[in-house]
Amino acid sequence: MRSLFASACLLVALTIPVHGNGNPAREKASSAESSNAGQTEAPNGRRLYSHFEFCRHAAAEKTTMASAVRRQFLHAWNGYMRYAKGHDELRPLSKGYKDWYGVSLEMTPVDALDTMVLMGLHQQADAARELIDNHLSFDRDIYVENFEINIRLLGGLESSYELTGDKRLLALARDLGNRLLPAFHSPTGMPYRFVNLETGAVRGKVSNPAEIGSEMLEFGTLSKLTGNPIYYDTAKRAVVALYSRRSSIGLVGAGINVETGQWTNPESFIGGGIDSYYEYLLKAWLLFGDKDFERMWKTSVAAVNKYVADDAPTGFWYGQVNMNTGARMGTRFGALSAFWPGELALSGDLTRARRLEDSCYKMWNLYGVEPDGLNYSNLQVTDPNYPLRPEIIESAFYLYRLTNDPRYLRMGRTFYDSLVKYCRTGDGFASLEDVRTKKKADDMPSYFLAETLKYSYLLFAPRRTLDLNRVVFNTEAHPLRKMP
Repeated sequence: MRSLFASACLLVALTIPVHGNGNPAREKASSAESSNAGQTEAPNGRRLYSHFEFCRHAAAEKTTMASAVRRQFLHAWNGYMRYAKGHDELRPLSKGYKDWYGVSLEMTPVDALDTMVLMGLHQQADAARELIDNHLSFDRDIYVENFEINIRLLGGLESSYELTGDKRLLALARDLGNRLLPAFHSPTGMPYRFVNLETGAVRGKVSNPAEIGSEMLEFGTLSKLTGNPIYYDTAKRAVVALYSRRSSIGLVGAGINVETGQWTNPESFIGGGIDSYYEYLLKAWLLFGDKDFERMWKTSVAAVNKYVADDAPTGFWYGQVNMNTGARMGTRFGALSAFWPGELALSGDLTRARRLEDSCYKMWNLYGVEPDGLNYSNLQVTDPNYPLRPEIIESAFYLYRLTNDPRYLRMGRTFYDSLVKYCRTGDGFASLEDVRTKKKADDMPSYFLAETLKYSYLLFAPRRTLDLNRVVFNTEAHPLRKMP
């Protein structure tokens, strides 16, 4: 099978800078290649590489970059094991730890385990499995956020079970799924935001589409793995209940009461609070082959592209509109919204996907790292922090896999360089409080290992590392196997 980059090598020639770029591996490769005969120099001072030379240079660069990302993952994991072992997350500046609910749910080991397996880090994966197998218990009298626990822990356990065959992981997944089920016991079938893992008590009746509609992949997979349809049916009923309450023009809002089914916020967009609802409509169709999800996705994406998309003077973006009228309500675009090019690409809309990823890349390069919020009408920052988010890298990964365009490798290199330059600490990686000043925050979310570094690695790793024809990623980047 031809490798992804081999397809990109169909280019007859490519120009590569003659001068050094601060990367020893790149400069060494460029120096070695400069002695090859038959090369010419373009008028702008850039060497013109032959097809063969370009392929050789690019393949070596991909291998170098995949290894570099793998080393950064080890740096982050070793920092966690040194200062936060057995707890949810590392605090990389104070060299301490954070537990989300006062007790550990082994958040980082569960989130990071499938990344380790894909990277071939067997010793580290064994250490993570030991923490999970011997110390993780969901028999806790704590209220947890159903959405976050589902995508991180349930999805992580299922993915790691499918990769390792460790039956303890499946047992934990089944136990957790049963403890999350009471969240769906509302009059509408849409889940409450919080559920007590021990008692099944619920709270948080005002929710949003992302928290309501982002259970299907994990609950559906649990039904597949256990043979019990209750999980699939419960999650699908919640999605259908939400979809059936869309507006007359096909949009959903930012807030809804799960007891009454009434919308509490009519603002419609693709960012945080709605994002993964749309993502799971598409991916539930891809993962399970369910035609109902195909219909819901196609109807929804058509409405989003008609009303929410915005061809602005600064680029192609998606802003905010009224769900009932389509009237423009805002021109804000967030780092979470950078997942959308990947979804468009997966659905076959490469034109919009490319254009939006270009806009996201512009947002990243304003300050060398993307802000969490931007007013795209004037390119002014509205939320300056960068919590190590993965979405723009995720979209670059999908676009590269689906187009073989090496420009997305170059984007990936930019993202990697920024992470190392601005976010790396002596014992891990830190979020940024302000991308303009690069001031660090004492926080390394578990999704940094589950998503940010996984997508960075897979962007450069050989295609055989993970076959996209056989898996679908949940919104926490946990790969789940497609139905046979």
